[in-house]
Amino acid sequence: MSSSHSQAPQDLPDRRLCVAPMMDWTDRYDRYFLRLISKNTWMYSEMVTTSAILNGNQDRLLGFFPQEHPIALQLGGSDPEDLAKCAKVGESYGYDEINLNVGCPSERVSTGSFGACLMAEPELVRDCVAAMRESVKVPVTVKHRIGIDHLDSYDLLCKFVSTVEEGGCKTFIVHARKAILKGLSPKENREIPPLQYHVVHQLKQDFPQLEIIINGGITDLSQARAHLEQAGRAGGMDGVMIGRSAYHEPYKILSRADMEIYNDEGGGVTYFQIIEEMLPFIDEQLKAGVSLNSITRHMQGLFHGCPGGRAFRRHLS
Repeated sequence: MSSSHSQAPQDLPDRRLCVAPMMDWTDRYDRYFLRLISKNTWMYSEMVTTSAILNGNQDRLLGFFPQEHPIALQLGGSDPEDLAKCAKVGESYGYDEINLNVGCPSERVSTGSFGACLMAEPELVRDCVAAMRESVKVPVTVKHRIGIDHLDSYDLLCKFVSTVEEGGCKTFIVHARKAILKGLSPKENREIPPLQYHVVHQLKQDFPQLEIIINGGITDLSQARAHLEQAGRAGGMDGVMIGRSAYHEPYKILSRADMEIYNDEGGGVTYFQIIEEMLPFIDEQLKAGVSLNSITRHMQGLFHGCPGGRAFRRHLS
């Protein structure tokens, strides 16, 4: 979060690169692996529902390795009291941020009354954020779309953001597509509604006091930099979140992130250093009863686009 914000516990770096929360992908083994490639990029957990946390195995759902920091927990839910309880549990596990999912377009999610359908209820999202803010000292952030179905005007988006800001949210991660809740699958919702980056940049211009992180369709660091380099000027992004590309091409996306996004000259690691660091970790996890594939499946993209990359993937398989 930019240094102009007064609440110390809510302060975050001036600009940041994030790996998006992705179900079945960004688990603790993937995040540990990605952390070896970039030490500054923010990691996000897979979405965890409040009912799973309140009724399930919390260690299995929320446990992570200390090396994963900075890391955010993404929650799915719509009951302020339950979200406050779960945010508190997340904070006790050591997460650096609690993020509320108001962007997932899956029908299964909508019937549970959370995800993107909550964009139609900004007051409820405000109350959820306020309850979570009350229960934790770490930042509470919201990830959402630019609209849903016919509720997709810029005025409605501004109303959503200003209402949720009243609950104390200072950071909005905005997927630059609207969600179509009836008739499109989650995969189609990532591809069919057109990307509208200008809407997110306009949002930053109209809400300069907020940290706005842009998400959706960003596939390399040069695109990320283009969104960030307007920073300091009207409409410049405070952060960029990359999804599938960071998973499928982790080295290409993240190996230069520390240097190019965070100006960290100590950044930069070779393919082989990453593998060398993974070996003792894998050994330790196998001894703890973790299956090899649970870890190596996330490493398939390490040599993406390199000579011998296919042989490496075959070897892992």
